[in-house]
Amino acid sequence: MINKQELELLADALGILEDGAHELPEFTPPVDADALAPVLNEVARRMQDNYPYFHPQYAGQMLKPPHPVARIAYALSMWVNPNNHALDGGRASSAMEKECIVELGHLFGWNQPLGHLTSSGTIANLEALWVAGKLHPGKRVLASGQAHYTHSRITDVLGIPYAPLAVDDSGRIDVAALEAELSKGDVGTVVVTIGTTGLGVVDPLPDILELQDSYEFRIHADAAYGGYFGLSSLLDDRTRACFDSMGGVDSIVIDPHKHGLQPYGCGCILFRDPSVGILYKHGSPYTYFSSSELHLGEISLECSRAGASAVALWATMRLMALESGGELARGLDASLQAARGFWQRLEGSEHFVPLMHPELDIVVYAARAEDARESSVRARAVFESAARRGLHLALADFPADLVANYVPDMAMNEDKVTCLRSVLMKPEHADWLDRITALLEASAES
Repeated sequence: MINKQELELLADALGILEDGAHELPEFTPPVDADALAPVLNEVARRMQDNYPYFHPQYAGQMLKPPHPVARIAYALSMWVNPNNHALDGGRASSAMEKECIVELGHLFGWNQPLGHLTSSGTIANLEALWVAGKLHPGKRVLASGQAHYTHSRITDVLGIPYAPLAVDDSGRIDVAALEAELSKGDVGTVVVTIGTTGLGVVDPLPDILELQDSYEFRIHADAAYGGYFGLSSLLDDRTRACFDSMGGVDSIVIDPHKHGLQPYGCGCILFRDPSVGILYKHGSPYTYFSSSELHLGEISLECSRAGASAVALWATMRLMALESGGELARGLDASLQAARGFWQRLEGSEHFVPLMHPELDIVVYAARAEDARESSVRARAVFESAARRGLHLALADFPADLVANYVPDMAMNEDKVTCLRSVLMKPEHADWLDRITALLEASAES
């Protein structure tokens, strides 16, 4: 779990950081080791009560361990504890954040986007929809019925009308249903999900972009989960076309704390048109006094933000460039291969039926049963049995009519079916598929 070399690297880097304060009078903050030790030991014991998120046998939710360089850089910055709201609180970390935003923009073909890091993908999506509401006041926001629930919450908070869209057999936005809503003339923004967190599917962005020729609306791409997969060399043609079209949207959310190998919380919001920054304009009598440069707090709804997130992301991107064929891209390819390999194994299972072929690295599968109610009961039993064997999965409820597309012989006596769901987002998952599958099958047989 812990590589002691990381602690040695941190100690060496802290020595260099300390050299930067050599001109100041000597001052060493006191530490009462005798008082700290029992508290920290208790914390360590309490933290044992967690699922093993770092381990390949954790194949449940979207929890990916941060890269060692991100973990070390984040810890290193804590001795400064920068605040990236204003340059006064985080000079170096603010510069690093701006450099990260440029590089993340390049990932989608944007040279100088307006953007910043956020404490979460939720806050990043809130900013995108807040801007959308300002530019199209009173108009509706539409998103897939499989979009993240945060969009309905956010629009409720912002007082913006919201409606879910019907999805096709694979859980993607039904384009015909979308056009029917657009024809009503009251839609201001369409949220296109680039990798739904439930099914891992990508909405048909090229088709939705074409609708802008006939209707006036903004497109916000929620790529919190899937955004980094544009670096992959293994996407199918349809998915590749969606990622290649992302430069045409108005705003993008991407979460570096998912496939960007960052600690929580590190989300990011990007706007193609920098002029939307005027919407953030505000005044402060005390925050900005040391520089006439743009402060990140002037283009953010959040005030205090952890500069440590920018330091960790910058270090990671310095080590692993956002380029096809690079180390980060190869890790994404391995996750795709793991998901596809797992799906193939499930195809031959007597206990499970996989749903749609994985577009990214999420695999959803139903427990075989005569009807939906029994399938849900069996899925929950497998979830518990697998956990006792050290294999940690996830459960998710999906509409019965969607599941029926893949299990046509199952009687749908419930509106929803509880399915098992695995996010194979660790590259190491590819090497553990045989063991994961064996544990899963044993859990179904018990």
